[in-house]
Amino acid sequence: MKKNDIISAIGEVKLIRIIEDIILKKTGKELIRDDSFFFEIDNRKDKDNLVLNSDMFNATTDAPTQMNFYQMGRKSVLMNISDLVVKGVKPEGLIVSLGLPEDLKVLDFKSLIEGIVDYSKAWNLNYLGGDINSSLELIINPTVFGFKKSNKIIYRKGVKSGNIVAINNKFGLTGVGFDIILNRSGRLEDFSKYKRAIKSVLEPNELGIEGIMLADNDLATASIDSSDGLSKSLKDLLLSIPNLGFEIEFNENLIHPDALQYSKEFQISLEKLVFSAGEEFIHLFTIDRKDFETARKLATSAGGKLFKVGKVIPEEKIYYLKEGKRIELNYQGYEHFR
Repeated sequence: MKKNDIISAIGEVKLIRIIEDIILKKTGKELIRDDSFFFEIDNRKDKDNLVLNSDMFNATTDAPTQMNFYQMGRKSVLMNISDLVVKGVKPEGLIVSLGLPEDLKVLDFKSLIEGIVDYSKAWNLNYLGGDINSSLELIINPTVFGFKKSNKIIYRKGVKSGNIVAINNKFGLTGVGFDIILNRSGRLEDFSKYKRAIKSVLEPNELGIEGIMLADNDLATASIDSSDGLSKSLKDLLLSIPNLGFEIEFNENLIHPDALQYSKEFQISLEKLVFSAGEEFIHLFTIDRKDFETARKLATSAGGKLFKVGKVIPEEKIYYLKEGKRIELNYQGYEHFR
């Protein structure tokens, strides 16, 4: 068997392209490149679309050894809700399929379900059921859905040149947490000054509702969830906007202060912490320049946040500005099978 005969040799992005090519060839239909999936129940704009997302949580790749079963359940729901909310959709229902190892303890199973249900309750989600099957390892596969009028959904494809790039939280905190958990020796207690960073990995930060507010008020041209890392999220947006790119300001609006401190203390690349970590579940928006201040005030009035971190440029490149220099972004985010 040749190396290129196995999926780990080509990675997640190329696997998705294979799926897209086969579906297009056999059905004549193109898959939607976006955070969630949209099913048009009625082709009139005043009718709701069904919007859903199904991201699988696999304990081997998604759960550090320090993560408990309650946290696994919570995260599995959060990461699916995130992809709806960033589109401006309020999640309403949840179906969960579980693959369970036969030696899983009943107490751990109960803790897992409590994590799923508690986070569902936090969003007033209806837990409708699902399926349970035996598996060699723990797999949680939630499907979360909601409804939204097609002209109120924030798609990826709406980016315009000159738009402001804004985020609802700062990057780098989760990068610090992952570096401590995966690369540092010693106990987690030894890194008490970075407990927020560690918690952001084991219990990801609460999702903001900025996406819903921006959608309802027609204040965002595009959006994307950053769960695969800021770098990959920006590159994914490029797939929907030919001939456009981004210029990101590498400053305090973008960077979490804990990441700046950690980078100096442990001599680790700040760019790597900010651009490549993944699992932040921060929401990124493009907003017309004339609408940004209105959007920021609206978010603030509801207890949310919007930070201006860059702009859309008429060039198919991604740059970041650091200390007066314009640098092309070459950092990679997370990709399965890589």
